[in-house]
Amino acid sequence: MSNKSRLTVAKAYAEFKDELNFTWTIGKQGGERVLTSERGASKRPRLLGPLNFNSPNRIQLIGKAEARLFANSENLAPERYEYSLADSCELIIVTDEGTPPGPIVDLAEKNQIPLFVTPLTYSELIRNLRYRLTLLLAESEIIHGVLMDVHGTGVLITGEASVGKSELALELISRSHILVADDAPEFRRIAPGTVEGQCPPLLQDFLEVRGLGVLNIARMYGDASTRSRKILRFIIDLQNVAIGDSENALEQLVGERLGAPDVQRDVLGVRIPQRTIPVAPGRNLAVLVEAAVRDYILRSGGYNATRDLVEKQALALSQS
Repeated sequence: MSNKSRLTVAKAYAEFKDELNFTWTIGKQGGERVLTSERGASKRPRLLGPLNFNSPNRIQLIGKAEARLFANSENLAPERYEYSLADSCELIIVTDEGTPPGPIVDLAEKNQIPLFVTPLTYSELIRNLRYRLTLLLAESEIIHGVLMDVHGTGVLITGEASVGKSELALELISRSHILVADDAPEFRRIAPGTVEGQCPPLLQDFLEVRGLGVLNIARMYGDASTRSRKILRFIIDLQNVAIGDSENALEQLVGERLGAPDVQRDVLGVRIPQRTIPVAPGRNLAVLVEAAVRDYILRSGGYNATRDLVEKQALALSQS
């Protein structure tokens, strides 16, 4: 399940007011203005940038230079713009704790455009605000499973209900690995090729295990046993394989022994390596997961054990 965030001015203020020291001075009637536009890309204003004559930005920033420029009302005359400032701008932010220029105040009041003031410098604000907006507006996806930090690697454990994901997570925690999120980790693509998983605030530190109920892992094993987010690098998919299963299950076990071919899962447009581990009586899943993660780390560095073995066999045969 995926969704794209819809960000209003009011939500942006609530999210950033403390971190960026915003004061909302004008245009509080415009709190429901939407900063994320659904218009076509060719017509969509940029999200963030300085107020100028040429570039429409949904969030218009006014630093010291812009404050001097727009102190003259003639510089806000509609005919000077290739776009309608009143229609394209959803929010104005004045930096350096400056006094908003009179013409800007008039524009904001007339069109009910919210106006924030912050003590941050222009460069500090644009750097911090762009980063926070990128995280907040990133497309997200919730995947049913348990997200763990195993050997420093973000690992998502998936599988059907009752296959034993939470029990496996508990055993990994007892072996000094770290819980990120149980049941419903949320993933966001925070950069090209990078997906970050995080735990919903209400589920932070909790793990539900059949037969035991809800456990507070941080209180049971210490604060170092949980974390709130982790970059997703690897997926372990658990599949039940019972004695007497179909030929497909047998083929799967044989394929696993020979070294299963590389499989990848698409998560928000990023291909994540995935390994299937059959679940059957007597198998130590925690050890298998640790080994699978170590093997993934080696493969990421360019080493493939199966290829190494085949090459050594071929060399031995050639010398015999």
